[in-house]
Amino acid sequence: MMKIQIINGPNLNLLGLREPGIYGSLSFEEYLKELREIYSIVEIDYYQSNVEGELINKLHEVGFTYDGIIINAGGYTHTSVAIADAIAGIKTPVVEVHISNIYAREEFRHVSLTGKNCKGVLTGFGMDGYRLAIESLLHA
Repeated sequence: MMKIQIINGPNLNLLGLREPGIYGSLSFEEYLKELREIYSIVEIDYYQSNVEGELINKLHEVGFTYDGIIINAGGYTHTSVAIADAIAGIKTPVVEVHISNIYAREEFRHVSLTGKNCKGVLTGFGMDGYRLAIESLLHA
């Protein structure tokens, strides 16, 4: 069975509550149930942290044994050289996802330090970006 790790960064624990005009009203846990039903042949593990070092530790933990990683590093996307380096240092392919279109938002969000080390970047497709990322990993 294929194993995919989803890693969500800071403030994504507030999905469904935080800025519903940008992020929607569905919690990630609700959406995760849907993903697991759609992709029952894939083991989908989920991890969320608001702490940069914990995200790096999770990348290191799964980055040599899983078949794919989907990461939404939240605000760390634009600031964390350390997360970018962690992605570059692992074997498992990583797909970066952003619920909102980062290029339609504040200018500082237009730069992704992490994206250059990823297999691909999906931005602006809402929660469906996670499904699209799974599809890209399944058909790699």
